Amino acid sequence: MSHLLRLVVPDRPGILGAVATALGAAGIDIVSLDVLERGGGVAVDDLVVELPPDRLPDSLITVAQSVPDVQVESLRPFVGALDTHRELDLLDALARTDDGAAAKLLAAELPRVFHSGWAVILDCGPDGSREVRAASEAAPAFDGLELPWMPLSGPRLLPSDDEWLPERWREMAIEMMAAPYGGDGCAIVLGRSGGPAFRRSELLRLAHLTGIASTVVQLPPA
Repeated sequence: MSHLLRLVVPDRPGILGAVATALGAAGIDIVSLDVLERGGGVAVDDLVVELPPDRLPDSLITVAQSVPDVQVESLRPFVGALDTHRELDLLDALARTDDGAAAKLLAAELPRVFHSGWAVILDCGPDGSREVRAASEAAPAFDGLELPWMPLSGPRLLPSDDEWLPERWREMAIEMMAAPYGGDGCAIVLGRSGGPAFRRSELLRLAHLTGIASTVVQLPPA
C-alpha cells in the first residue's frame, strides 16, 4: 500500500540520501518526491512510498526518524494514480474543454495535484449568497455556511482552529486553503481531514495554478 510521508529535514547535502538509505534498508520503496519548501536551514518534503506487505505504516515514522534531525510531520494513505506532471496534465485538459465543464474538471483533479482530500468551487450569487458550483467526491457541504473570509482578496490559509468552522469540521481537523477563481466573489477551496496543515508554498502554488487556469479556460477549446 502507498503512503504519503511528509518530512521536515535539515537543508544540507546528503540528508535525503540518508533517508532513502534508511527506508531502502527497511524494504520501503520511494515512489516519488516533492520538495514543498526550503528556507531557514530546513526543507519540507513529501514522499510517496510503498510499504512491503509485512510492515505496519507506523514503522515508516520509526525508520525515517532514525536519521538524525529528521522529523515526520504527517503520514497518511496515498490513494490515486501517481503523476509527476500533474499541473501540466490538468492545464492541458482544461485547454480541451469548454468553460462550462472547467469547474467540474478542476474540482475533480485539484485534490490529486495537491495530495489533498477534496476541492470545492464557490460562486457568489447576485444577492451575496454563496453557491457550490462544483465539488469533488468527499467534499463537505458548504451550503448555508457563513464564510466570513469571503470574498477573497487573495489566496488564504484556513486552519482547522478557525472560529467560523462548524464544530464537526474542527473535530475532524479539516485543514483548508482557498484562492480566488472564476470572477468576483468566487473561490476554489481545497481541504484535507486530519492534516497536515497546508503550507504557504502550497498556497502560492494554488494561486499560481488557478491564475493560469483562469486564462486557459477563456481560450477556444483545442
